[in-house]
Amino acid sequence: MNTIQRLLTISALAMGAALPLAGHAQVSPNSGQTSAPAPAPASMTDGEVKKVDLDNGKITLKHGDIKNLDMPGMTMVFAVRDKGQLTNLKPGDKVQFMVVQEGGKMIVTDIQPVR
Repeated sequence: MNTIQRLLTISALAMGAALPLAGHAQVSPNSGQTSAPAPAPASMTDGEVKKVDLDNGKITLKHGDIKNLDMPGMTMVFAVRDKGQLTNLKPGDKVQFMVVQEGGKMIVTDIQPVR
């Protein structure tokens, strides 16, 4: 029984000594290291206007890869933050646009015709 008590005491002491060391292995938020990569900043994407819905502030674009959202090229409808950016666009126009995801929606924050 004496041997078992000693083993338990030694184990408890060893655990007590090891636990504070486990806390040192964690990365502090101020160390410059993060556990998850930061999302890529929004960048311009090439696209072609398929449809403009000025009344609802939406545009249908056939677009290339949207790198900041890790989205492959496709054709889809986007909401546009500033409806005024749609006034001079028509189907067939080549554009560059910036899109972000907010509240589960894809929102075009900037769109410029390619000249």
